[in-house]
Amino acid sequence: MNRSAERNIPEKCTRRGFAHKAGLAGGLAAVGFPMIVPARVLGKNAPSKRVSVGFIGLGRQWDGSNIQPFLEAEDATVTALCDVDAWRLESGKKKVEGYYAGKSASGTYKGVRTFGDFRQLIALREVDAVMISTTDHWHVPMSLLAVKAGKDVCCEKPLTISIEEGRWLADAVKKRKCVFRTDSEFRSIPQFHRMAELARNGRIGRIHTIYTGVPKSDITHPPEPEMPVPPELDYASWLGPAPLAPYTLKRVHAPQDLKSRPGWMRVRDYCEGLITNWGTHLNDIAQWCNGTDRTGPVEVEATGVYPPQTNLWNVLLEMQAVYKYANGVTLHYKMDRPFVRLEGDEGWLEYEYTTKDLKASSEKILNSVITDKEIRFPLKHEKRDWLDAIKTRGQTLEDAEVGHRTCSLCQLAHISIQLGGRKLKWDPDKERFDHPEANQLKKRKSWRAPWTPKSFR
Repeated sequence: MNRSAERNIPEKCTRRGFAHKAGLAGGLAAVGFPMIVPARVLGKNAPSKRVSVGFIGLGRQWDGSNIQPFLEAEDATVTALCDVDAWRLESGKKKVEGYYAGKSASGTYKGVRTFGDFRQLIALREVDAVMISTTDHWHVPMSLLAVKAGKDVCCEKPLTISIEEGRWLADAVKKRKCVFRTDSEFRSIPQFHRMAELARNGRIGRIHTIYTGVPKSDITHPPEPEMPVPPELDYASWLGPAPLAPYTLKRVHAPQDLKSRPGWMRVRDYCEGLITNWGTHLNDIAQWCNGTDRTGPVEVEATGVYPPQTNLWNVLLEMQAVYKYANGVTLHYKMDRPFVRLEGDEGWLEYEYTTKDLKASSEKILNSVITDKEIRFPLKHEKRDWLDAIKTRGQTLEDAEVGHRTCSLCQLAHISIQLGGRKLKWDPDKERFDHPEANQLKKRKSWRAPWTPKSFR
């Protein structure tokens, strides 16, 4: 982003329609925005009433889960795409323009701009909101620059790879008053939604114990020799702030493939593995049900097993953790199966993600009616939650503070494991440990120039 653009960054994010920025047709042409617009954007869905969304990262998650809800939304338009992989970028452009062409009277559409540098997409005045579906190590730098540029943001979980940068992000979103959504679909699963309402309204009495689990991961991979970088991949930009490392196939993602799980999800420079990847799904539900999704525990003790240090894939293979909260609740978290179990003085609730079966200690609990005078949560698709909040300038069901607290919960356990299973006291208000080495591990281990914290904060 150039300096003149930075001087124009607003302190508060506002709903910017096309009409406010460019004066409808004449202004759109003046800023170089394509004038071929699907017929369905007219009338009540005129450009000034629609959210213009740009996407950064067009990999497996974007293709499989993230793009379609926005294409189908009557109050959103996909206007810009960015990826450092040219094949993915071209594939994404074809997918989006092909969808809009099928909805237009002419059968053609050429209205999507593409970029290899995410900063160029963020600088577009016609983009209201940005969805980030990249490697985990890029989440915070990209989100912070987008927030700084006055965009609303939806970012894939887990939000961060360190506790410190999560606090930066949550504070920046609060300061700029942007609409932020941590993109996890689990609060939109009816059974988890039901579990949260039952728990928060006391149907199992005072909760004293929570159990959460994530799938086991016994997969690792030995070192690989350096390989030629695929011609379509800007590998230096893919690495960004991460430590320099030679390109290998299993470090990044399979070329020209949007289906297979990428190797970077098992490399700690870019992702912490299942402890945060799945953990931010299930532990978010635990925190939600416990009413602690904007704070955290006061104590953690965890153990885990890593693969050999020389391996390329070096995330945890096994782990288990025990947390204690100030309200007396104990949370047990381990690699096992994806589930949440709540135990209270008057019963229990459990939901297993793979079987889709919500269970309770009694039919009375399971069939209990939540009245309008009790605690209620909206039940809607996570993308709809974000779009609705953008238009009303309201708060999403899982904003940056919640996403950070959920991610940091998982990271507390990871820090205990790195310290040999040490029991650690944690102050959730100050976000500090009682141990100096643990406090150092709150930070990302390296930031490579030019992507140092000073460059985007």
